[in-house]
Amino acid sequence: MHLSFLPRENKFFVLLHASSVNLQTCAIKLQNLLSNYEDIPAKVAEISELEHAGDELIHELFQALHRTFVTPLDREDIAALAGRLDDFIDTIEEAAIYLLEYKIERPTEYSKQLAGIVVKCADELEKATAKLHYRGGRLKELLPHAVEINRLENEADRVVGVAMGDLFNSSRDAIYIMKWRDIYNDLEGATDRAEDAANVLEAIVLKHA
Repeated sequence: MHLSFLPRENKFFVLLHASSVNLQTCAIKLQNLLSNYEDIPAKVAEISELEHAGDELIHELFQALHRTFVTPLDREDIAALAGRLDDFIDTIEEAAIYLLEYKIERPTEYSKQLAGIVVKCADELEKATAKLHYRGGRLKELLPHAVEINRLENEADRVVGVAMGDLFNSSRDAIYIMKWRDIYNDLEGATDRAEDAANVLEAIVLKHA
């Protein structure tokens, strides 16, 4: 997505929202992969393509940051938010790749629950970044999305805690346990990165509202 024709102020908002939309699509693809567990290589390839598209958006945003003297938000906040969105989609891709490379035969119910939480986090980030161009007191409208992401991250922690307990108390072999430990950690990690993005959004509100 090349946005050189846009006013520089708008470009940052458009790129951050585009990154969130791309991330949201990627999260939905992961959820679909786990819910309809077939054609694994093709579905993982789609997720990787979205991750690469996300890299391009973030690269364009950082190029715009380097070329722009005055930014609509503090440049460190723009960079931090872009970085957290990039971390989020990277973690989604890693979880998907593990499913393929570890030759997982079937997903667990816990992994499906976690994928659903990941999608909800991505949904909230999409809604929040769509409002970044708001001014003054209206920026406070971002806060409910940040609060919901924090709640979702806590929910993911709870699900992972139960999942890990079940995993280590099961009669499965050690290799199975290690594979799912990695996958669960990535799925939980995605919600952690969403919470990191939410923290940046809160900081933006405090500075500009």
